Amino acid sequence: MNAIGETVQRLRRAKGLTQGQLANQLGVSSAAVSKWETGGALPDVALLCP
Repeated sequence: MNAIGETVQRLRRAKGLTQGQLANQLGVSSAAVSKWETGGALPDVALLCP
């Protein structure tokens, strides 16, 4: 896991969200959130900066 993935996972859990719930809020798939958290991919910067 990378620093971004760890941060996404920590903040998601702190809010009590599942990967699917976070994905719905961001308009991405739950697989995308899983990849971010495991280091398989990085989120698009446009999603992180509203």
